[in-house]
Amino acid sequence: MTVGLLLGAAGLAAGAFGSLLGLGGGILIVPLLTVVFGVPFRVAVGVSLVCVIVTSSAAAGIYLERRVANLRLGMLLELFTASGALVGGLVAFMLPDRVLAGLFAALLAYTAWSMVRRRSAGPADAEPPADEPAADAPPESAFRAALHGPGYRTSRLGAGMAGSVGAGLVSALLGVGGGIVKVPLMHLVMGVPLRVATATSNLMIGVTAAASAVIYLLRGGIDPYVAGPTAVGVYCGAYLGARLAPRINVRYLRVLFVGVLALTAVEMVARAAGA
Repeated sequence: MTVGLLLGAAGLAAGAFGSLLGLGGGILIVPLLTVVFGVPFRVAVGVSLVCVIVTSSAAAGIYLERRVANLRLGMLLELFTASGALVGGLVAFMLPDRVLAGLFAALLAYTAWSMVRRRSAGPADAEPPADEPAADAPPESAFRAALHGPGYRTSRLGAGMAGSVGAGLVSALLGVGGGIVKVPLMHLVMGVPLRVATATSNLMIGVTAAASAVIYLLRGGIDPYVAGPTAVGVYCGAYLGARLAPRINVRYLRVLFVGVLALTAVEMVARAAGA
């Protein structure tokens, strides 16, 4: 009973954080389950994928209602992300736990550094400037134009598609829903404002996680006794986080994002080293 309550509390915190930053909560669920509760890494990944689906379900409707997310862009990128997730779900069972933990730590460190470098390049609250088409550029297709949003233009669509495949692989291997890759990818590479990127990521992560969670379920990689209370807490936290998101300054959102990434990277390095 006590363990269940603690799992629910951990899920509440992870769900709120994941909803605010579009990460699905997996970035905290996996370290919490492995480091604090002693759950095997691969089982923690399977439980995390279930929680990512719950986070997406709780937050996506709110973001769509407020028209913050870019639905067209999200669904396009998700086609490539889901493909990567299916492949990653098969590969995950071939790798040792320490290798997966090391990959997790490397990904967190790189993403945190990318966000810090982006912040130091300009004002903290400044969103990427809209790309203005050149005067002699050919007319833009209606399909491409539909991917833009109010006050910004999406760019580097090819890089976004390729990165989305990688996000799917990361989701299946590490149980993070791919949001840890999708948010920086849309924000830093494609020029999507951070708040829009986090909201759009929340729409996508549930589909991504479901694609690989099926494989984990078939292979017995999901513990229902751990997943149950954690998922309930995640749902409540995700709903709360989505409600609070408009009241939080983008500057604080970025600092929170980088800080938790760095802290979690250190924890996962220790895990990979067998500490």
